[in-house]
Amino acid sequence: MSFKPEIGIISSLKNDASNIDTVAAFGLHCAQVVSWNPALATMEIARTLRKRAADANVRLTAIWGGYGGPVQWNFRYGPATLGIVPPGFRWIRIKELCNWADFAAEAGAPALITHCGFLPENRTDAEFEPIVEAVRKIADHCKELGIGFWFETGQETPVALLRVIEATGCDNLGINLDPANLIMYGKGNPIDALDVFGRYVRCIHAKDGTPPTSGDYLGHEVRVGEGSTRYPEFIKKLLDGGFTGDLIIEREISGEQQAIDIRKTIDYLQTLLPDVG
Repeated sequence: MSFKPEIGIISSLKNDASNIDTVAAFGLHCAQVVSWNPALATMEIARTLRKRAADANVRLTAIWGGYGGPVQWNFRYGPATLGIVPPGFRWIRIKELCNWADFAAEAGAPALITHCGFLPENRTDAEFEPIVEAVRKIADHCKELGIGFWFETGQETPVALLRVIEATGCDNLGINLDPANLIMYGKGNPIDALDVFGRYVRCIHAKDGTPPTSGDYLGHEVRVGEGSTRYPEFIKKLLDGGFTGDLIIEREISGEQQAIDIRKTIDYLQTLLPDVG
């Protein structure tokens, strides 16, 4: 293990890009910028973000683009509301994600990331090919801009995600692996998942969680090291497999405790990373 990933954080986009100040306040120099407001995907805000990040010596690892319409993070309504899987929301969300791709390219980020939704397990599902075509439209647009299109893990099993990547056939597809999501959705073990799609992993959400104990609701997100990911083993296998991306801390709470947990996570992750001279 001769590579040491850089640690960064999730940063929620503001229209003046002042969110970058929070990244610098933690003493970090990379961030994944996220927004669920498609109205912020303007070239003016993208240029503001690019300048503010450069001035603060913060590298943008990717833009995480959300979409309009209903979104429910559970098993009861999630399949009908998340991502580009629901046919009723698919085409408007393709457009919104392509706009985020334009934003990412203008901001100087190397990739667009999103949740594509509950990808079908069965290749003979009537929606499989339309979903693949939707992914291809976004990926092709990203390629024209010179950036990648990365899936965030969560709603699908690792092999279902691999199947869509292979069926789409675009060479700029990648994975933003959120190990906590695999556990919280009950979709897989993130350590074993590296055997399935490890070659496509471009970035990590450093997050942790517990398995679901209800058929309708996800497991719980917790501070890194307190959940079921088994981080020492996960990081070792990730680096042994040739990972060369970033570890982006995500703590889905707010306020003072979020800042405390982020700082503790930075310290914890440092203990798991190799010393590289």
